[in-house]
Parts: sequence; C-alpha cells; structure tokens
Amino acid sequence: METTLRGVGVSHGVAIGEVRHMGTAVLEPPAKQIAAEEAEREQGRAHQAVEAVAADLMARGNLAGGEAQAVLEAQALMAQDPELMADVERRIAVGSTAERGVYDAFASYRALLAGAGEYLAGRVADLDDVRNRIVARLLGVPMPGVPDSDEPYVLIARDLAPADTALLDPALVLGFVTEEGGPTSHSAILARALGVPAVVALPGAGEIAEGTVIAVDGSTGEIFVDPDAAKRAELEASAAARKAALSVSTGPGATSDGHKVPLLANVGGPGDVPAAVEAGAEGVGLFRTEFLFLDDSERAPSEEKQVEAYRKVLEAFPQGRVVVRVLDAGADKPLDFLTPADEPNPALGVRGLRSLLDHPDVLRTQLTALSKAAAGLPVYLEVMAPMVADRADAKAFADACREAGLNAKFGAMVEIPSAALRARSILQEVEFLSLGTNDLAQYTFAADRQVGAVSRLQDPWQPALLDLVALSAEGAKAEGKSCGVCGEAAADPLLACVLTGLGVTSLSMGAASIPYVRSALAKHTLAQCERAAAAARATDSAEEARKAAQAVLSGE
Repeated sequence: METTLRGVGVSHGVAIGEVRHMGTAVLEPPAKQIAAEEAEREQGRAHQAVEAVAADLMARGNLAGGEAQAVLEAQALMAQDPELMADVERRIAVGSTAERGVYDAFASYRALLAGAGEYLAGRVADLDDVRNRIVARLLGVPMPGVPDSDEPYVLIARDLAPADTALLDPALVLGFVTEEGGPTSHSAILARALGVPAVVALPGAGEIAEGTVIAVDGSTGEIFVDPDAAKRAELEASAAARKAALSVSTGPGATSDGHKVPLLANVGGPGDVPAAVEAGAEGVGLFRTEFLFLDDSERAPSEEKQVEAYRKVLEAFPQGRVVVRVLDAGADKPLDFLTPADEPNPALGVRGLRSLLDHPDVLRTQLTALSKAAAGLPVYLEVMAPMVADRADAKAFADACREAGLNAKFGAMVEIPSAALRARSILQEVEFLSLGTNDLAQYTFAADRQVGAVSRLQDPWQPALLDLVALSAEGAKAEGKSCGVCGEAAADPLLACVLTGLGVTSLSMGAASIPYVRSALAKHTLAQCERAAAAARATDSAEEARKAAQAVLSGE
C-alpha cells in the first residue's frame, strides 16, 4: 500500500528505485588496558592511521574536485588537528589502545562542541566520519559506506558524510534520503552539484526496509513508499515535462516580459567552472576562495599560487561578471594561522572579515593576487567581504581594496541581520550587496544551518527572512546599486521568482540548478513575481509562504 512521507527537498528531480541502506557505523572498540611499554608503539599506530585517513580524504577531494574538494580537505585537517592528536597521545600514555584513545578523544571533542552552544554540531557528521575512518583502519576492518550494487538504487542513510556524498556515482545512486541534515548541509550542497535528487531531515527514513521501491521527489521533499503504477506514471510524466521545459530554455535569465535577472554560478574552485559554463551561467556570483587556504592550516598560500588559481576562473568568463568572496575563515573553517583556537562560540566570534582585518597582510596578499589575476582580462571583477556587520566594516574593506590597487567593484555580503537593516548605510562605502541566505537564516533564527532538528527555521521561505531580503533590495535600489542573492535560496525555481519580485537583481546558485531557475523565470512576468513576493511576505510560516507564492504564479 502506498505511503507518503515528507522531508526537506534539497536537490531537484525524481528518482524511483529500490532502497539500499548505508553501512552501519564502526563499533565502539573495547576499553582494554595496555602495558606502559606498549604506549609508544600504540601512539605510532594512531599517528599512522590519522595520516593515512587524511591522505585518503585529500585523494578523494582531488578526484571529486570543485566544492567537494574544499569540504574533504577541511575534513583532512580535522583528522590532523594537533589538539585532538595531543589528547589521543595522553589517553594512550595512561593505558588506552590506539583505537580506544582515538574514539574517546573524539567523544570528548564532541562534548566540547555541545558545550560551546552547538554551533559546530552541524559538523558532527563530518567529525564522526573522520573518527570512524581512523578507528576502522586501526581495527583492520572495512570502513562502512555506500553499498556495493550492480543495479541502480535509492540510498538511505542517517546522514551522509562529505567523503561519501562527493564520490557518489549518479549512474548507480538514483537519489538519496537522509534522516538528518538540513537544506544547506554539506550533503545537500554536494547533491545539487551532482544533480542527484535528494531529500533530507526525514525522521524514520531508516525504517524503510531494504529492497522497498520508493519514489523520491527532490523538489517537493515527498517520498512515496511502494508507489502504484499510476503514481509512478504521474511522477515520471512530471519529471519528463520538467526536462522538456529545461531543454527549450536557453540564453540569459529574464522574466517573460524581458526583465533581466542574470543567472550566475557558485563555484568552489577551477574544478567547478566547466559545469557552470555548460549550464549557461552568465558569470560567477560567488567564487569561494577557501579551497586554496585549506591545503595548509598553518600558513596562507603564496601570492603566486593564488594568482594562478584565480586566473583559471576569470579566464572562463570573458565579458562576464565574476564575484569573488575573500577568505571566509573561522567557525566551521578554522585556520591555525588566522582564527582563535579558544573562542567559546566561533560563529559569533572572529570569523570572515573580522579575521582578515586582524591579519591585514593576509587580506592584502589576496587582494593583490586578485588584481594581478585579472590584469589584461576582459572580465568584470567584483570582490566582496563576508560577515559585514555595519558601515565601519564596509569602509575598512573598501579601504583595503583601494590600498591594494584593486581595479574592481567592492561589495559586502549580507549574512548578519544588522547588514540588512542598515543596507543603505553600508552602501555608502561599497558598490553592491550579495545576500548569503544560508548564514542570514542561521543568524536571524538562531538555528544552526547543519542541525536537522531546527531545519524548519533554516527554510529560506520563512517570511522574516524574506522581509530582510526585501529590506536589502529596497536599500540597494534607493542607492542605485545592485543586490544579488548567492545563497542556496536562489537554487529554488519558485523562490527565485519571489526573490526577483522582492527586487533582487541577480541570482547565483550551483550550476545544476541554473536551467531550472531560467525556465521558471521565463514563464512569469515581473509583475507576477512581485505579487507572489507580496503574498509570501503576508503569511506567517514558510509552508504558507510557499503555497501563497505558488497560488499566485499558477494563476489559482
């Protein structure tokens, strides 16, 4: 009998297939004691296992490329964290085996994160995955992971670590469903990059029996268990209609009455560029530069290395717009040479622009490298700062850009509610705004973007968040300047129409979403988008906002 479940749809498309479950987690190693003379050998085993796991994660990142590479390199740094290793060594010195020392040290770190207000709790899936890989290597057992199968299937897991998600084979994994996670978790972002339909935050998904046929609608978040022939035909027809609409939608982004909305791509490095070009991106709306800095947590990359990487991306978009975000370190992306190690709540501490202003040499080198990379290229370079709180922040960044001789537009990201509330003030110092809706939602609702339990508050359809978007766009319009969106909200075709109606001037997203958004915009006039935006803001919940906008745009 068909049953319908609902989670959070995070990657467009429909997948129908048999369920396969992710392998179970590594078992807790026994708590046996070792003799004192064995401690040095066990410490050596622990170090070897950590280095092997870090090397494996780096290798997986190199294979995956792009945004996935930055995520996996961050995990490799997590494995090699010097404080964690020191804790492992201390535990072994007082009698733990290598595997038990690793297990207990990671458990202690987990507890520390919870005690720090759980901002980093969203990285627990990453942390557990690193622990499991190290313990499995020490125990000499295979690392549980994606199941082996010769036939395509739908994968169900409690959560998916980046190392698993990054290397999923779309030819075998038709789609995936997780019990935990949120719309902006690493797994969700990587699923969109892969073009694999996905639903997250579905409690009880693990109870669906192995081999059961399910249909996953990554657009609506619906899961149909044992769908009958009629439901399968309906879903397949819907998917085919979407695909047909995409194939005829080409060219620059615009509403049906010709209002231009440039569609840009979010990229995490040169590896993401081919997909962006193939999708018809009109440029880059968010070039994340962290991938360069994660190779070595103790020092910044050289100016020469930065110039080479930046130029590869800039060359791919002649006459196009490329918006570069300077290094966004801190919180879940700590760097030993840049960010404090003892902050009680890194999310509310020295991160983003704050870190760079404390280390002006790092910012100056990056800005100089960007200037040299763009020299002689017919590209419209724009550079923006993350985590801008007020006009003073914006002025400090603009001054740094001018001192570095950067020939580009300077902008500010709106990720903190204060920046949205004082958009016009900030725009006295910079030339554009770019809304990072993932962090803006997180700070607006005090809801960690990685924690599935608060996923309803991470929903970009929340009317309060739409209000902040509108404030920013209205402020930019009043100053005669632009205001784009580079958060994951732009990847939702329906919400993209609403954002356009709110006055947003460009949309940037993962390359796989561009055709869907282009097609949706082309079906509606600007006036319809404005009416949908007003209807969404007039509601009191994300679900009501979504339904209200849909009703307007479908003519109901």
